[in-house]
Amino acid sequence: MKTVDYKVQDQTAVISMNRPEVKNAINKEMHEDLYQAFTKANEDSEVRVIVLTGSGDSFSSGADLKSIPVTELASFDHGSYLEETYNRLVLLMERIEKPIVAHINGVAVGAGLSLALACDFRYAEKDSVMALSFLKIGLAPDAGASYFLPRLVGLGKAIEFGTGKTIPVEEALSSGLLNGIGWPDSLIKALASAPLPAYGLMKQNMKTGAAASLEETLQAEVRAQRTAGKSRAHQKALEAFIQKSR
Repeated sequence: MKTVDYKVQDQTAVISMNRPEVKNAINKEMHEDLYQAFTKANEDSEVRVIVLTGSGDSFSSGADLKSIPVTELASFDHGSYLEETYNRLVLLMERIEKPIVAHINGVAVGAGLSLALACDFRYAEKDSVMALSFLKIGLAPDAGASYFLPRLVGLGKAIEFGTGKTIPVEEALSSGLLNGIGWPDSLIKALASAPLPAYGLMKQNMKTGAAASLEETLQAEVRAQRTAGKSRAHQKALEAFIQKSR
């Protein structure tokens, strides 16, 4: 993978977007590398937590518009490009049962911020710069931002952030966009012991509950408990509880 650095340590896969010369702007090659990295982390039984971050002083400056040939700009289909790249990647991230944490280490704008929103948790360094800067180039927010952001901060705040304003770290934290400041070491350690598939089922049910009816959510919980109840993680926890209670 030329545009992504992939390392595994202490049950954690750290995926670093690695084009620091362009603030980790995302081109087609990086899309393929990110997809490969997330697939690898998902399939590795030794990996319990996935962290997405950027190399250098940036998380990601978003889509690399300069990678589009000038001769193709007039006929370029942004919708088709989304379907082939961001949508494919975000749907993969959504399917992964393991916890995914974004560590925003600097600039996170446009689709770069959208990818952070697609993660389960978001931590940022104090000097990070965040913005959904799509309107500034005459485009609407994409790469899942329209789905994730209202669920995190509410509709009114999501529309405000969608105008492209710079989001101070303090405001991102108080609004619910961020979970914390700095490298999330304690969170990663806690998530490493999160039981699977129960964690993934919980994540899906919470998202279902944000939009579905009570009846639909209750049925989703029934299906989830049916699956989780048959898992090895549940059986081990149950055995430990019985032993402790004797």
